[in-house]
Amino acid sequence: MGKTEKQRRTLIINMAWPVMLEMASLTVTQVVDMMMVGRLGPVAIAAVGLSNIPIQYTIQLFNALSVGTTALVSRAVGGGKIQEGREILQQSFFLSAAAAISMGLVFLRWAPAILGFFGPEAGVLELGSGYMRLMVPGFIAIFISLVIAAGLRGAGDTRTPMKINLGVNMLNVLGNYLLIFGPGPFPAMGVAGAGLATSLSRTIGAGFLVYLIIYKHPLLRMEGLGLKLRFDLIGKVLNIGLPASGEQLVMRLGQLFYERMVASLGTAAYAAHQVALKAEAFSYMPGFGLAVATATVVGKNLGAGQPEEASAGAHESWKMGLVIMGSMGLIFFFFPHNLMRLFVDDPEIIELGAGCLRIVAFAQLPMATHFIYSWGLRGAGETKSVFYSTAVATWGGTPPFRLHIHPDF
Repeated sequence: MGKTEKQRRTLIINMAWPVMLEMASLTVTQVVDMMMVGRLGPVAIAAVGLSNIPIQYTIQLFNALSVGTTALVSRAVGGGKIQEGREILQQSFFLSAAAAISMGLVFLRWAPAILGFFGPEAGVLELGSGYMRLMVPGFIAIFISLVIAAGLRGAGDTRTPMKINLGVNMLNVLGNYLLIFGPGPFPAMGVAGAGLATSLSRTIGAGFLVYLIIYKHPLLRMEGLGLKLRFDLIGKVLNIGLPASGEQLVMRLGQLFYERMVASLGTAAYAAHQVALKAEAFSYMPGFGLAVATATVVGKNLGAGQPEEASAGAHESWKMGLVIMGSMGLIFFFFPHNLMRLFVDDPEIIELGAGCLRIVAFAQLPMATHFIYSWGLRGAGETKSVFYSTAVATWGGTPPFRLHIHPDF
């Protein structure tokens, strides 16, 4: 017998609210970080924003491999194959650690060249290169943490990643205050302090997660599994994850060219763009929470042999996403200046960013649909169709529009 709408809604909310709270904590942390960095001026804002682009895009590209972890762990747990779920998480952890360390070395060696691609002003390039290098340990820690959290969420445990990330975010905010402004005995390091505080807090969080999955987690504990590589399991993870990585690649490449266009408009325009993206995260937060819950619901129901329930759960999640993200769209349209003032006090940046928020207000309902259903497909292990739709949307429609607004690029 299938679940009622109320039962499905309750199940989705119970899995989604820890992710939403976790994302809310991350969003508040980013807001506070931007407030602190914003007080250092437009050059500091642009340097931090520009440095985070290749780091975040790389995380998203390789983190797409964790889609395979979520899908396979959720199916294994849904079908009662707990040992298989543990082994999948272990192999994903090995894969993520190797990828993160390799890319971290690339950022350390070629930070100025990577940032130089965007054509920033000299001051932004110099400040951003130092920030990026300080962020490398944090990048490795974030990547490993995301993959572990993906496995835990695939098993239906969304509360453990939430608790650890709440603590990490509080440490990050405190560290930023102490190392950016230097109260009392602490050094005032400015932008470098922001990078160092992030790396320290994220490394501590990753350490807790690694310890948990090796020794303490009641369902996915890896203790006793040994250190053997299982290429059959790695192959299954990659079979689902590689199309998801391809999806991220085509989307992020499009965004990279777009970021370059915006950066060429000047420091003020780029700073406004970065701040507007931070404000828009208030809508991504609940959307991502529902999306993660959808992937788990779909995967576990398919593992249990209940495809109709998997489809009904995804649809129920979509309806909730429309209401929440649609409401955020109204806020973006009617109160954009208020949101921008949360981050900066520069009138030019506020005015430019407010215009951006009014435009993205109209995208919230389509984005809700994309978030929910694409993650539902990922939970089912179907990542190729999501890749094709993203490729068409990114390169078939947006580049001509972007070239129209900046024809000299």
